[in-house]
Amino acid sequence: MRIWKGWTSIKNAAIYEDMLVREVFPAVQKKGVTGLEKVSISKKSVEDEVEFLLLLRFDCLESVKTFAGEDYEAAYIPENAKQVLLRYQDRATHYEFRKELIF
Repeated sequence: MRIWKGWTSIKNAAIYEDMLVREVFPAVQKKGVTGLEKVSISKKSVEDEVEFLLLLRFDCLESVKTFAGEDYEAAYIPENAKQVLLRYQDRATHYEFRKELIF
């Protein structure tokens, strides 16, 4: 699991979310990145901004490196996304996915 956070203004939140769904992750797929199994996009409003939490599930660490490069903890942020983000984490956090319980 790759976990990353970025923040936008309230005005740019819908733009950023749409960009993730229609541009960023489709472009990742077109580049031939395999092993990306699931992307979860969550958000919460905090005062005058919106915090986005992205959870990306990959099949293995090698797939993460294909996606992000050898320095796989470095954030992957396309230039057009940087234009609508107020700030963002420079590094992503990674966890070994173990189980998902669905009730």
